[in-house]
Amino acid sequence: MNDLIEFLSFSDPNIRYVALGSMLLTGSSAIVGTFAFLKKKALVGDAIAHAVLPGICLAFMLAGRKDPLTLIAGALVTGWLSVIFIDYITRLSKIKEDTAIALVLAVFFGFGSFLLSIIQQSGNAAQSGLNNFLFGKAASLVGADLLTFSIIAVLLIVSVRLLFKEFTLIAFDSSFATVIGFPVKWIEFILTSLTVLAVVIGIQSVGVVLMAAMLITPAAAARFWTHRIEHMIFLAAFFGAFSGLTGAYISWLAPSMPTGPWIVVTISVIAFFSFFFAPKKGIYFRIKMQKNLKKKINDENILKVMYMMGEEQESIQRKTIGEIMEWRDFELPKLIIGLNRLRKDGFVKKENQHWLLTNEGKNKGRKIVKLHRLWEVYLTKYLRIAPDHVHDDAETIEHIITPELEEELEKLLDYPVLDPHQSKIPYDA
Repeated sequence: MNDLIEFLSFSDPNIRYVALGSMLLTGSSAIVGTFAFLKKKALVGDAIAHAVLPGICLAFMLAGRKDPLTLIAGALVTGWLSVIFIDYITRLSKIKEDTAIALVLAVFFGFGSFLLSIIQQSGNAAQSGLNNFLFGKAASLVGADLLTFSIIAVLLIVSVRLLFKEFTLIAFDSSFATVIGFPVKWIEFILTSLTVLAVVIGIQSVGVVLMAAMLITPAAAARFWTHRIEHMIFLAAFFGAFSGLTGAYISWLAPSMPTGPWIVVTISVIAFFSFFFAPKKGIYFRIKMQKNLKKKINDENILKVMYMMGEEQESIQRKTIGEIMEWRDFELPKLIIGLNRLRKDGFVKKENQHWLLTNEGKNKGRKIVKLHRLWEVYLTKYLRIAPDHVHDDAETIEHIITPELEEELEKLLDYPVLDPHQSKIPYDA
């Protein structure tokens, strides 16, 4: 706890530069990466991340020193060239976009590695640490780097804020944006430029190999927690900044642990947790919802069968499990569990070995039968489906018809009395 308090106090300049720099880099890149994720351009970000390496190397060879602005300028040039080449190859050949991305990534990264090996053998003392751009070394950040990255991070955030509406529209429906007169090409040009810039400033922290993860993973994790893009951007930025801070903290506790990879590990843990446990959209909750839906369908089928048995045998209200199974081929364990669950909810009651519907159970069973038969009427009347082909579809839809749709069906069909099989449609008493 003392170590954590000391770290969060930012009293040590090295801690301040590394922690704040990592948070700025990862948070701002996550904001821009949200739109790349929504546009399904995740692999383009990976290509850009690898394509900036030759630009960094060429800028260093021309300048002869590791000036951050010079290296960023070089990275921007080759990063932009990679996007142009991907678009050019895709438009003017039969090669698919994913193949074009793989080609550009391999060629640019291979050329960058070649230039890096030349620099390392040149004897230039200033090249020391240049290979950190491969895997990142946030611990090497100094005050000048922090100032540069702060300016660029502010530029990214302000640009996204000013063009939020335009970026959102082209992310979801660029064709509609074109129809209503938006300059889509220019907007995409600005968004791509911001993506390249985000990748360029991020490589100092996590390197070209892992930068694609920081561009896309925070947005992918945030997508599981919300349906609103404003909230998604905020969450992506928070996840990115938190992973940057956590990676810096782990690296500070254990100097042998590199900051960049731990940043990626942290955001990956957040993403996996989101994939499995995010409310409503997480895998765990989806499985739980499916189980609850299966229970609901099973219970409603039991109520429906018991109500229909009462329709034909009005004098016999009590049914045994065997009699219920003669009407419908239930799995015995599921039938018993369902009956006990319905008894607990007050829809059925048990007398000796017989089961009978309560008033609430009769109303519920009547509602399900009514929805089933209304849907059969709709299918035969409006979709011209033969009466002997509508039962299975009604078996499914009866469980998900809302009260609003039920009311619409009644009005549309003019409150029919009989279904296609000449069975009476039971309206509410």
